[in-house]
Amino acid sequence: MGSCFSSPEPKPNTSEPKQPPSTSPTSPTGPSTNKATEEDGGAQGMAAALASIEGPGERNRSNAIDRQLEDDQKKFKRECKILLLGSGESGKSTIVKQMKIIHQNGYSKDELLNYRTTVHKNLLDSAQALCMAMRKLGVDAEDPNNRQYADRILEYKLDADPMALVSQEILGAIEAVWHDPVIPSVMDRSSEFYLMDSATYFFANIRKIGAPDYIPDEADVLRARTKTTGISETRFNMGQLSIHMFDVGGQRSERKKWIHCFEAVTSIIFCVALSEYDQVLLEENGQNRMQESLVLFESVINSRWFLRTSVILFLNKIDVFKQKLPKVPLVHYFPEYTGGADINKAAKYILWRFTQTNRARLSVYPHLTQATDTSNIRLVFAAVKETILQNALRDSGIL
Repeated sequence: MGSCFSSPEPKPNTSEPKQPPSTSPTSPTGPSTNKATEEDGGAQGMAAALASIEGPGERNRSNAIDRQLEDDQKKFKRECKILLLGSGESGKSTIVKQMKIIHQNGYSKDELLNYRTTVHKNLLDSAQALCMAMRKLGVDAEDPNNRQYADRILEYKLDADPMALVSQEILGAIEAVWHDPVIPSVMDRSSEFYLMDSATYFFANIRKIGAPDYIPDEADVLRARTKTTGISETRFNMGQLSIHMFDVGGQRSERKKWIHCFEAVTSIIFCVALSEYDQVLLEENGQNRMQESLVLFESVINSRWFLRTSVILFLNKIDVFKQKLPKVPLVHYFPEYTGGADINKAAKYILWRFTQTNRARLSVYPHLTQATDTSNIRLVFAAVKETILQNALRDSGIL
């Protein structure tokens, strides 16, 4: 994981755009050896004359101002603005959490505790979505007790208290329903209903989550889901770069706010959930989420705002994609695909679909990612850092 792709197979009739060659820093132009003109000499003489009538105090203040301007200019050149884009639940906020873990000393105990209610809510929402799906599909639990538990789960509501946790009774009901023999067949039809990707993780860890002294760990935090509204900024240092990373809401209702982040963007990180090829939008049942991501990517990469911007494409949730592909054929949703259950061919095909939208011929740097895996993201961002640095140097006029 983390490596870039070559052009995917199979190829349709439309020829695939070539990946732009990677650029290397050019050597700076050496100083000119021409003799100064008379005007240059006159200017130097005037500067000397002015210096001769300045007192020591004025010269010191002038030098201090010059040094401050130079320091400010150097600082400005090191600052890079990154815009995180992508549809809802593509992994943008998880990337931000990883930056905190990797570049900001991680989460304190108090910060981890703040995620306790979020994890409980995610667990309850997932259980209710699963029970509702069983009703929708006309599937009953095999164990009669679990049928009653499913009804209780659907009727249960968390207290209005923002710190409220799921009751022990309902936690027990969720665990019982999750282990009912009918659940695997329901999960095989998960493309027919909405269920967050982290649901199975929370179900598998329900006893840990339900413990009275439960404190979420970083793995729990990375999988905890809260809808991103508006624009949030994260600042951190990455080597010689000072990064300003903007995470914006991925749902349709949030996209109109993105325009305020577009100016002076060094790079875009566009997140796509590979596993969403068989899923529908949260906002609009029936609309395929992968098709929606393709439309969004096309509008971003061909926008006039990004003519000098590199696009880093994260093909995310590769772990979920690997598990899903053998069970849910990609060809059911993209009929022209012919690679079967081969994970590399499938990922390359999806990459090809995205690069085909690049009419502006911007540089695109693709990576396979698993945003919940800190070691993977650390490796990927080592490569991303070089991409960002090259663009920062170019935009500052050094390259």
